[in-house]
Amino acid sequence: MEILKAIKERRSIRSFQKKDIPEDIVDKLVDALLWAPSAGNLQARKFFFVKDAKLKKGIVPAALGQSFIAEAPLVVVGCTDNSISDRYGNRGVRLYSIQDVAASIMGMMLVAHENGLGTVWIGAFDEEEISNLMHLPQNLCPVAIVPVGFPLRIPSPPPRISRHEAVEFR
Repeated sequence: MEILKAIKERRSIRSFQKKDIPEDIVDKLVDALLWAPSAGNLQARKFFFVKDAKLKKGIVPAALGQSFIAEAPLVVVGCTDNSISDRYGNRGVRLYSIQDVAASIMGMMLVAHENGLGTVWIGAFDEEEISNLMHLPQNLCPVAIVPVGFPLRIPSPPPRISRHEAVEFR
């Protein structure tokens, strides 16, 4: 699959088929997360693959009631690891580690799309509630929740701002 084509075709999916994801595809998602670039190659990130129905249901209220989360066969919770990222001081903790998670998640979302899966990036959640629910140690901070599964339907592409508005050449 051409990368630009995948970027343009990928959609945020909020309804999923009741169908498990084959383990070989799950392995590809893990590889996509691990092979993403990271600041100083510190890899200041950790990911949790949630398949447990009770835990997925518990995530819903912490994610402002986004009930479709519980319907996905897999929910990935991406966390920064501040015990690693503090090597770069405050900037490492508040920026680089978040960039590391973001790069990993985007790569995973493209691999998911390539394999017929749908995803949606969720940033609207109470990170303290998620941390407590998942029993995360203090060095881990959840920054993204990504439900993953086979799409029930694929929405039309949303409008984009113009190239002129988005990019300025100097």
